[in-house]
Amino acid sequence: MLTILLMFMGISTLLVRSATYNNPSYANHDLKTLVFYGIGFGVIILATLVDYRLILKTWYVWYGLGIVLLMLIFVFVQKKNGAQSWFEFGDVSFQPAEVMKLFLIIAVAAIMGRRQGDSLRMRTDVMVVAAVAFVPFLLVMMQPDLGNAMIYVFIVLGMLWIGNVRYSYVTIGLIVVVGGTLLFVTLFTSYNSEIQSYLESKKLGHWYERINTYIHPEEASKDASQQSRYAQIAIGSGGLSGDGYLQGESKNRKFIPYTYSDSIFVVIGEEFGFQGAAVLLLLYFLFIYRMILIAYQCYDLRGSFIIIGIATMMVFQIFQNIGMMIGIMPITGITLPFISYGGTSLLLNMMCIGLVFSIRAHQDKYQVEN
Repeated sequence: MLTILLMFMGISTLLVRSATYNNPSYANHDLKTLVFYGIGFGVIILATLVDYRLILKTWYVWYGLGIVLLMLIFVFVQKKNGAQSWFEFGDVSFQPAEVMKLFLIIAVAAIMGRRQGDSLRMRTDVMVVAAVAFVPFLLVMMQPDLGNAMIYVFIVLGMLWIGNVRYSYVTIGLIVVVGGTLLFVTLFTSYNSEIQSYLESKKLGHWYERINTYIHPEEASKDASQQSRYAQIAIGSGGLSGDGYLQGESKNRKFIPYTYSDSIFVVIGEEFGFQGAAVLLLLYFLFIYRMILIAYQCYDLRGSFIIIGIATMMVFQIFQNIGMMIGIMPITGITLPFISYGGTSLLLNMMCIGLVFSIRAHQDKYQVEN
């Protein structure tokens, strides 16, 4: 896993450099990526040395801290690009919604761990987990940040599944999700103009454009579908082996925002083609596969729950980020783990890996005590 992380560091640095090449507004972003990685490896070492069970015992402290940070956003942060999401301290920015992912995983693992592998009960387990997840979900939706709010949902679903939830509950959940999705699409289609007017009155017009682009791509405005359309053209133009490093800026990428961050997969597809994208996906597969092996070998179910929560978070982010660039998922502000530029996102992911290493490192001690 450390070897793959070093490879991610090299890939991320090269891609961020390419995405910001000849753009003075984002000068030195590649060097900042190396700095973030250096700090991240330090975070991994510290997290590995800490016994994860101490963190689980104080889960309510971490969860409460995350909720407070999300609430402080509305007090001290002004809207920027239609959202209140970031604390800014000079050149340094911090996004509480990112850190809340890990705090939520720890909280859910601690709650489900009380059952010690028995089937989860609806009232005292599933509903409690749902309530714990709903509070940060609501606060993040109010920012508004649809991408991170979606991640909270999938984290909880993945952890409930591995936590021995009853199949009857799963069936009910599937019926609710499928039915709710069909109802949403139907209402969105039937009351399209009313929904558009309402969201625009709340300064959430970008939500409408993103949803409408995904549900009705043929009816979406040129501006609304531009990012998705040009992203697909750029990725497709890379062909099998790509146009070459630093050779994609003069084509379609100039029409795509945030190619150093949310849209960085476009750089991979255009400059390294299908082969480069396949190598990156293979590295992700090996990385997450190793995490799942550690979870499988874990003596403490709570440790397994934490690792599965982290793996679920990363799998969804990878699928969503790449999916929105190739037109199979709606556009959201979700970064590509370990590759996109961004200090908060990278440090969170490194902290998660440090927690995985802590779980692996302290298993022998757990076995002796139990």
